[in-house]
Amino acid sequence: MTPSTPTGLERYRPLIPDWDEFLAACKRPLSTDLRTNTLRINPDDLRDRLLGKGIRVEPFAWEPTYFRTTRTVGATVEHWAGLFYLQEVVQSVPVAALDPQPGELVLDLCAAPGGKATDIAARMRNRGCLVANEPNGRRQQALLANVNRIGAWNIAISEYRGQDFPIGDGFDRVLVDAPCSAEGTLRKEPSLRGGALPSAIRRLAGIQQMLILRAFDLLRVGGRLVYSTCTFAPEENEAIVAYLLERRRARVLPISASFPHASGVTAWGDTAYPSEVSDCVRIYPHHLDSGGGFVARIERLA
Repeated sequence: MTPSTPTGLERYRPLIPDWDEFLAACKRPLSTDLRTNTLRINPDDLRDRLLGKGIRVEPFAWEPTYFRTTRTVGATVEHWAGLFYLQEVVQSVPVAALDPQPGELVLDLCAAPGGKATDIAARMRNRGCLVANEPNGRRQQALLANVNRIGAWNIAISEYRGQDFPIGDGFDRVLVDAPCSAEGTLRKEPSLRGGALPSAIRRLAGIQQMLILRAFDLLRVGGRLVYSTCTFAPEENEAIVAYLLERRRARVLPISASFPHASGVTAWGDTAYPSEVSDCVRIYPHHLDSGGGFVARIERLA
């Protein structure tokens, strides 16, 4: 990177045509989003309970299990009873793309603190087996607490480093919500409003390359992998998908998205990526008035 090359968030200006909207959204405080735990209650009943307490909630037309509120709801008995999970609506996209089914064998390779894992379990209706993997002991405690609060009884917890997860019988679906530079969380982490350090992006990309290869190798033929991050950097997003496509028999599948989003980028600086990465989904803070992220849906070919 030369001194004249834009750094921080400014480097993404060529990727985001509605740049002013993006910047304005980055500076706004976040509302509170919550996901109905359908293992315990349906969305209509949860809405009625919260409204009965004077807590106004607004549903999302494209994701009916989610509500948005401006109130603090973490101390309510409904939260402690596991009737909902506090989670930004953007975090629903990777699990929706994974589309886990009851009775399947599913792996969440980077599972803590459990938001996506418990969402997967709910979509599986507690049938089949979900392996939630987390190598960090402290983060395992948060994962265990959320699994128990939500009542996700089909989850088995493992503690391997993701890149060393043992190869065995193939999983039907694998989610890699990869550790990343987390620029998409800048609305709640003001220190990230200047963008991630290039050295951090390079270091994390090396980890992400190992994770996506191992995750793919854990799939059965015809199985589905979802790779997601909460950052804007193509080096951690499209470049990682391209890295997999060069080394394995894989194809990127389109993601059905009825919400505002952008397509994956096929070029960044002097680097060109395979055209199929345009089927990936980029989400910026102004799209959903939420956080930012990237999602790729991939199939293992024979």
